[in-house]
Amino acid sequence: MVKAEVITIGDEILFGQITDTNTQWISTELTNIGIRTIRKSSVGDDEQAILEILAEAESRADVILITGGLGPTKDDITKKTLCTYFDTELSINEEALAFITAFFEKRGRPMTELNRLQAAVPNNCTYIPNRWGTAPGMWFERNGKVFISMPGVPFEMKNLMTHTLLPKLQAFFETPIIYHKMLRTIGIGESFLAERIADWEDNLPPHIKLAYLPNFGQVRLRLTATGTDLEQLKKETQAEVEKVLPLIDVNVFGYDNDEIETVVGRILKERGQTLSTAESCTGGYASHLITKVPGSSTYFVGGVISYSNEVKIAELGVKPSTLAEFGAVSEQTVVEMAEGVRQRLNTTYGIAASGIAGPDGGTDEKPVGTIWIASAGPNGTVTQKLQLGKFREQNIQYTGVYLLNLLRKQLLGI
Repeated sequence: MVKAEVITIGDEILFGQITDTNTQWISTELTNIGIRTIRKSSVGDDEQAILEILAEAESRADVILITGGLGPTKDDITKKTLCTYFDTELSINEEALAFITAFFEKRGRPMTELNRLQAAVPNNCTYIPNRWGTAPGMWFERNGKVFISMPGVPFEMKNLMTHTLLPKLQAFFETPIIYHKMLRTIGIGESFLAERIADWEDNLPPHIKLAYLPNFGQVRLRLTATGTDLEQLKKETQAEVEKVLPLIDVNVFGYDNDEIETVVGRILKERGQTLSTAESCTGGYASHLITKVPGSSTYFVGGVISYSNEVKIAELGVKPSTLAEFGAVSEQTVVEMAEGVRQRLNTTYGIAASGIAGPDGGTDEKPVGTIWIASAGPNGTVTQKLQLGKFREQNIQYTGVYLLNLLRKQLLGI
């Protein structure tokens, strides 16, 4: 398999002043054409550091992709450093100069000497026109390996790769087809999941690999198939999905890019049903997940953030006696919250959460991370007690996901 390394250049990345989104996008696109990213690195605007990382990358990868450091100012040193690395010099590329000149003329702006110098590229590279900016793309070849230097601006880099570099890489290397299929599971830990499907995993064909990707109460099972016939890979992967589903179907809520909030919304929309929320410890996080989905206004009516007991009583109809006897963090209270918001906002379903998110506020009886959730619908109310950890933000995120999953299970009669 062709191996790639992605290098981002720029002090601003290491200082945390900008978020590097380029490497994730590049790795995804490389995977789609059968090139595997084996390492990602970030390096500052320091010539020696760049030279060292280039040498390391060349020793282990077939393709080295570089972004950043191609601007017109003195701190952008990528081109000069590449000249040192490849033992060559910069010179003005006439094609690049003509394009940059036209770029500024079209915009009615004067072209400075610094802008003109952007047309300078190393003598031994292949100039790659950048139709979306002034920083050039550059392609180098040495000992059967390819180095590609691209601008760091995501819009420019993505267009350069999509329209020119990815097809050029496919033509240069004989790459296999890589096909991914993702099963989205929820409500089961990674180790329990692995134990449940161990026999199936052990019997996967050699060209189909499995990876576990856990995140906040969910585990994505990624099947990656490698071969030469895309349609055949899809058939073989689907056959494996059908084999494993009977083992974990209660935990599978979707596939590929599905999110729990998308799946729940899809069901509600298809049925013409509505939803409301009553949130205490989550502070509106579940509502946030729901309204992230485009078109959620067709099924989501609204919610109540009942952080205090007074709001639980006044806005949701929770009985003072319930709070006095069982407390705000209890099955009895969360049931009344879910049923109350469903009744008062006149929705098909009402969901609720109340708990101790932390880091303080816990007791021996109800430690930090104790959270009750409920989902009320036409056929009754279901509840679940969560016993999470001590970290507030994680507890909120876990609760939002588990609350939507409780609703999903009630919708499907699971």
